[in-house]
Amino acid sequence: MELKKEKVDFDFEEFKNQAIADMKAGKSLIGKDGVFTPLMKEFLEAALEGEMNSHMALCIEDSENQNRRNGKSSKTVQSPMGSFELETPRDREGSFDPQIVKKRQTVLNASLDNKILGLYGLGMSYQDIASHLKEMYDFDVSAGTISAVTDKLLPLIAEWRSRPLEAVYPILFLDGMYFKSRENGKVVTKVLYNILGINQAGRKEILGFYVAESEGANFWLGVLNDLKQRGVEDILIACVDGLTGFPEAIKGCFPKTEIQLCIVHQIRNSLKYVASKNQKEFMRDLKTVYQAPNKEIAEHHLLKLDEKWGDKYPMVLKSWHTNWENLTHYFQYSGEIRKLIYTTNAIEGFHRQVRKFTKTKGSFTSETALFKLIYCACQKIAEKWTSPLQNWALTISQLDIYFEGRLKLGIYN
Repeated sequence: MELKKEKVDFDFEEFKNQAIADMKAGKSLIGKDGVFTPLMKEFLEAALEGEMNSHMALCIEDSENQNRRNGKSSKTVQSPMGSFELETPRDREGSFDPQIVKKRQTVLNASLDNKILGLYGLGMSYQDIASHLKEMYDFDVSAGTISAVTDKLLPLIAEWRSRPLEAVYPILFLDGMYFKSRENGKVVTKVLYNILGINQAGRKEILGFYVAESEGANFWLGVLNDLKQRGVEDILIACVDGLTGFPEAIKGCFPKTEIQLCIVHQIRNSLKYVASKNQKEFMRDLKTVYQAPNKEIAEHHLLKLDEKWGDKYPMVLKSWHTNWENLTHYFQYSGEIRKLIYTTNAIEGFHRQVRKFTKTKGSFTSETALFKLIYCACQKIAEKWTSPLQNWALTISQLDIYFEGRLKLGIYN
């Protein structure tokens, strides 16, 4: 006949002495075999016994209820203190519904989701997150569980991407990033375009991100119409890198917007077609064009550049002549505004920060996985955008003069 094991009363003094000895020996307080793990186990089992006593008292009050205790069940529970075997009392009817540790509950950390999202938002892979939680808390978390937790971001992403925007943005930057993503069993290149706005208070704001399903005016028209539906009524200056169809789409949605093509992108594209032995001299001549004090002098130097290099590099000079109007809007502004708009460095700086979050990703498992991490990166980066751009008061006052009547300055005064 098998003897029934009786539960030995918890000896707190013995536990205290052992805990002190373990701490002196350098044993971890939490995690696997942590110093405080036995105390957590004792506390929870005592609480479960209290819940069972209350449940059985109600059963006794019901004269028709013949419910009785029915031993205990055991399960491995993971907690901030470490993992341990928890014994839960049972009843014959199975009507006992514990609250402190619910049926089928094996994780006791209410903030586990936040920990996973926090680690995911730092760019850690599922495997790295699982390893970190195992090392720190002795949690065994599967990739499926982590994916399910991060999927909770999806409604937040949808809400964020459709949130209302301000009516007027003085400056808008648009640029793309390239990522690898799996689609129909194949790894394909995705172009993710981000829109960075400078609002009337001078603060940076990511208005949205979009995956280009097809290049051209139709795609950009859809993006800009989305901004209009979310409340954008006017954009003073849009800074882009010469993407196909974007200037036409801007004029279709915001006909008053000035388009400034990125000078740096134009220079980079030009140098691709200049022989390495000529690049240094060509750049010296080109600087007289884009660093000219005004548009008239810039045009004079462009003609001289054409005379010297046009026969040798006709495609390069043709590109400058074709894009000249959209390349030279910055000449009409003062130094503060010129510095802001002649290049898309503002959004490229944002992209460099995003890469810190995505650098561990060779490729994304899906477009949804890409969106989740980009959203987390946007939220983390935006936490630092708490102050206006330098000299913004002077810049906005000058923009108010250049674009008379189009700014609504009262919204931030």
